[in-house]
Amino acid sequence: MSLRQLGNREQTLLNLYRNCQLGMTPTDFYAKWNVTHAQMAQICGCSESTVDRWFQQSRSSQLPESIYLRRLAEIDFLWEYYEQIPEELWQRLCRNERDRTL
Repeated sequence: MSLRQLGNREQTLLNLYRNCQLGMTPTDFYAKWNVTHAQMAQICGCSESTVDRWFQQSRSSQLPESIYLRRLAEIDFLWEYYEQIPEELWQRLCRNERDRTL
């Protein structure tokens, strides 16, 4: 397999990707989807107490890291558009998932 060179197209796409701020706040996600803090923690891959701190109205409240905002946006996108994702694209994105049956 030969390595592919990065051309103008790839550089432009890299810049688009770098500037793409894919993210959804926990508050927006919580307002849209009927999830518990435990479920949100599972989505984000963090503890439930971390999610609890995001919603606290005090000095000890904590802002979520960008990775958590991205994970919420990704699952929001998946829940909204799952049926519209072509099979070939799904297989490239999720190579371990063979059965897409809901």
